[in-house]
Amino acid sequence: MKIVTTTMMILLVSLACNVQAAEHVQVDVLVKTSTSWNGSRLPAYEKGEPEITIQRITIPPKVQLPLHKHPVINAGVLLKGKLTVVTKTGEILHLKAGDPIVEIVNQWHYGKNEGSEPAEIIVFYAGAVGEPITIKK
Repeated sequence: MKIVTTTMMILLVSLACNVQAAEHVQVDVLVKTSTSWNGSRLPAYEKGEPEITIQRITIPPKVQLPLHKHPVINAGVLLKGKLTVVTKTGEILHLKAGDPIVEIVNQWHYGKNEGSEPAEIIVFYAGAVGEPITIKK
């Protein structure tokens, strides 16, 4: 009986410590939206079997990506450096480390690193199996 009581006490103390630790968890919403960075409404999700792709993209200093578009909803966070996104129509977005981005969908654009250090971004794509996430012009 003494062993059962001791075991129960240890479990209760352990649970109490875990609850206390959970109280110190901080959640910051970086972005919650149904529009992309330029105000365009996001499209409905693709039909088909869902496929999530997560990419870490590193763009060296003074490099410009080719003109491209994404047929799927995607969003990311710039981890390091600076990045400029330019649409074919001339809209411009400047990002610095820590900034989130909800990308434009089915609109031609490119990114460029005008800084002196690599720009590193993590991007999450919500696509469908067998469908491209990026189309280059």
